[in-house]
Amino acid sequence: MKYIISILIPLIFISVLKPSEEVQNERHPAYILIEAETRTVIEEENSNVEFDIGYLGKLMSLLLIAEDLETGKYRTDTVLTAPESVRNAEGAVVWLEPGEKLTVDELLRSVIIGNANDAMLVLAEASERTAEDFVKRMNTRAFELGLRDTSFYDPCGYAGGNGRSTAHDTAIICTELARYSSLTPYFTIWLDTVREGGTQLVSENRLTRTYQNHIGFKECHSESSGYCIAEAGRNEKGETYIAVVLGAEDQDTAETKARRLIRTGFTDYRSVTVGFPEEFLLPLKVEHGTTKAVQLAVRSEKRVVISRGTAEVSTVAVFPEYICAPVRKGQKVGIVGYYSGRNLVTETDIVAAEDVTALDWLFIFRNSLTNLMKK
Repeated sequence: MKYIISILIPLIFISVLKPSEEVQNERHPAYILIEAETRTVIEEENSNVEFDIGYLGKLMSLLLIAEDLETGKYRTDTVLTAPESVRNAEGAVVWLEPGEKLTVDELLRSVIIGNANDAMLVLAEASERTAEDFVKRMNTRAFELGLRDTSFYDPCGYAGGNGRSTAHDTAIICTELARYSSLTPYFTIWLDTVREGGTQLVSENRLTRTYQNHIGFKECHSESSGYCIAEAGRNEKGETYIAVVLGAEDQDTAETKARRLIRTGFTDYRSVTVGFPEEFLLPLKVEHGTTKAVQLAVRSEKRVVISRGTAEVSTVAVFPEYICAPVRKGQKVGIVGYYSGRNLVTETDIVAAEDVTALDWLFIFRNSLTNLMKK
């Protein structure tokens, strides 16, 4: 009897755990649509759920490379030498050998079009001393961008599923990448070669050749991540929308979803510049200051994204009846809220346009003496 019990208990235990394991492994796709300039979220689902984003992790690496190109660390015609680490590159590669020389332009094409991990390692080690140092910079930059659900473990997005991010965080990285028009030609090439035609490159992102509004970025898939895409589209008005889809069941689903999301941005929303008329910013009374009032200004104009079916944006300004000296130029004294219907879409500060010093005995004495002399 004891022998029978020892067999039955494991069988019961397994039958109870199996449904739970299936629930944990069930994939729930995530997506987001965001306007690039204002980072306004238009549509989303599960956008803050962490995923293994696979090769989409290269987008952060490419952002750092774009920043290095802008600061002049190297140019696209700079020749770089492949380090010893390319021997260990796995996954997609262009079969670089240590000591081989390629230009930054060739390496960028290899990474962006051909998804080459060995080419990415060459660029990473040219930017920082080692790939490990480059990864530290990737995570530092992510923190600077406010991405709290993102972590990187290698420059290539190929570290056994350790790299994690969300649809939202990936979209923010893409808004930064969209600023670098120098990379757009690379992201819009479907088929190319390097090594004087010796190595062919084919982009996995089919929207590169099939989507008219395409300006970037990347598509990938793996068993752990499913089918993922980060896609940017720009219309004739210059409006740019970014769609990120993670964990789709197949490539067609991911691409169709991304295109539909971007089309929603183009057809259902518009981007407008809002401000506050200066003629309504009357001088604000100052107590205990060397002048009785201070001129006001709005800190900055804002661009907002609103539904095409809504009325124009309305404004509400809030500031006090008076302010006490001293007052510093640029000091916040109020706020302007911009509303689409009843929804607050953005806000900006009302600030002092000049300095106002506080009264002191010397100022009072001089002012009194001046008034006496006038009499």
